[in-house]
Formats: sequence, structure tokens, C-alpha cells
Amino acid sequence: MTLRIGKWGGLFGIAAVTWGAGIVRQAHGQEGAKFNSVRLLTNKEAVLQIQGSNTVNYRIETSTDLSNWLALATLRSSGLNQYTDSFAPYLNARSYRAATLEGTNILTGDHLSTPEGPITLHPIHHASLVLNWNGLTIYSDPVNGATPYKGLARADLILVTHIHGDHFDSATINSVTNTNAVIIAPRLVFNSLTAAQKKLARIMTNGAVTIVGEINIEAVPAYNLTNNNHPKGDGNGYVLTIGGHRIYISGDTEDVPEIRALSNIDVAFLCMNVPYTMTGAKAVSTVRQFQPGVVYPYHYQNQDGSFTDLNGFKRQVGTDLGVEVRLRPWY
Repeated sequence: MTLRIGKWGGLFGIAAVTWGAGIVRQAHGQEGAKFNSVRLLTNKEAVLQIQGSNTVNYRIETSTDLSNWLALATLRSSGLNQYTDSFAPYLNARSYRAATLEGTNILTGDHLSTPEGPITLHPIHHASLVLNWNGLTIYSDPVNGATPYKGLARADLILVTHIHGDHFDSATINSVTNTNAVIIAPRLVFNSLTAAQKKLARIMTNGAVTIVGEINIEAVPAYNLTNNNHPKGDGNGYVLTIGGHRIYISGDTEDVPEIRALSNIDVAFLCMNVPYTMTGAKAVSTVRQFQPGVVYPYHYQNQDGSFTDLNGFKRQVGTDLGVEVRLRPWY
């Protein structure tokens, strides 16, 4: 294992790790912050500990050859910060570097690289998330008013999966929408929009396809098989094709055939709770069948207030199919 220290636009260090060595050392930085440690877990995931100034934004990048770097994540520093790289087990070596980011309305989260710049994936709460790519900000199922979105850019595209209150709230849409935003929604949601919102909206039925700017959107059926909490046809999941990558957002659904038949999904946000969506075991089976590159469990609080066993889900998905499971705090 080697560790290199250098400067890069406010850089505080480069850490290069060879997993097979199983060695952990500290990389001390030059200016204002540092890699405190790079720690390898027994499952070969890498835990990065970064020390820096409060309220500063840090961008972490990765490389396998120290010449080509890809954005991994942006963090809002709280002083001592920790980031788990769950893709590390699939590589023999991985190098990391990080720097401060200047500017306003910087969206934190994981990154998915494209030729036009990274897609940022930012969890909000429960079933709500925000994506940003190439100057475009996308909100999925925004609810709970303006407060969860304070400091974020307003939405250019809003996706609503279905009518239930933990996924759709007209007042919240008003509080986060740009003037020329596009709202994508199933018919029942469209019927509950305000007159002004309807002028911005496009109705999508199961199986429909539309294009907003450079983003292709497919509506995937989202429904229950074992109960009638979500009748077929009432709600959508969505597959977004952004910068050549396919991102699936499930909404509320069980493990229906239309999900199991999905292909070439780079990132999936998959619901799992009872009795409204699917059990953890069904989610494992579904993921192992359609094999997204990355899966984020979300919407995982059960009706009784307990949570789906995410560590169990991750363990059962396994690593043999190359699916990366990212566990992030949605609650």
C-alpha cells in the first residue's frame, strides 16, 4: 500500500490503497483538513475518515491509476466526517483524493459520472430524493413542506409516483418548483394538482415514455400483488436515462414482474416495507433478478414503526452478482 500527499485546488491529500495488503495508515493533509484514516472492513469496503472545517463542502474523487479521476461523493463537513465506499470490494486497488468546493446551492450526495458531469444522488427522507445533473435539478416525491429542501436549488423536473400523502403533497410542490418546471405524474395525482400545476404537468400512464430536455423517462407499473394498497394502474415507478445511465425509482410497489424484467439499470432506489410494499426477502430476490449496478434501499420503515433489516438485505444480496448495496440515512 502507498499513501501520497499532494495539493489539488485546496487538496488535503491523496490516499491510495491496495486491498490485498490489508494495511491501514494515516494520510496527513496540508491545508485545513486531512484524511484521518482509510480503514478496510472485513467485507473489503473502505471507510474514509476526513477531518475538516465545519460547514465546508468536500468533493471526494477516486482513481485506479492516479491519472483519471471520477467524482465519488460530496460531503457537507461537520468536522469529523466518515464515508463508506461500498464499491471497493469489486476492485484490487482504489485511490482517493478530496478538495473543498466553492459556491452556493451545492448538492451533497453520491455521484455517478457521465461525460457531461456527475449525477448527484441526494436522499431527503423516506421516499423523497433529489438528483442533479448538468444544471438540471430533479425532485422525486417531494413532501413535508419547504424545510427539507432548504438551501437546495428549486426543481426543474418533479416526479410524483402516486397519490398517497408520503409521496404527493401539492403545497410542497408549490414551495420547491421552478417557474418553468415540468411535473410528471399519474392521472390520479394530476387530478389533485392545482390549476397552475396542471399547466406544468404531463400525465404518464404505466408503460408510457416521454422526454424532458435530455432526460428520457419511462413509467414502470407500481402495484401490490398480495393486497390492494396500490392497485395496478394508479401509480408509477420511473426509469430515467440521464447521460447514458439508467436510474430506477420504484415508488410503492411489490416485486411485480415488470420490475423483475428491468434491464441495464445502473442505479435503483427500491422500496421495502410491510404491509405497503415488499418484504426484505422479496426485495433481495428482485434485486438478484434484475441486477442493478447500485441499489439504494429506501422507504424501509414498516407500519409498526420498525425498519427493514438493511444489513440483512445487503448480506443476502451478496457480492457474487456485482450489485453494490448503498445504505444511506433516510430517517
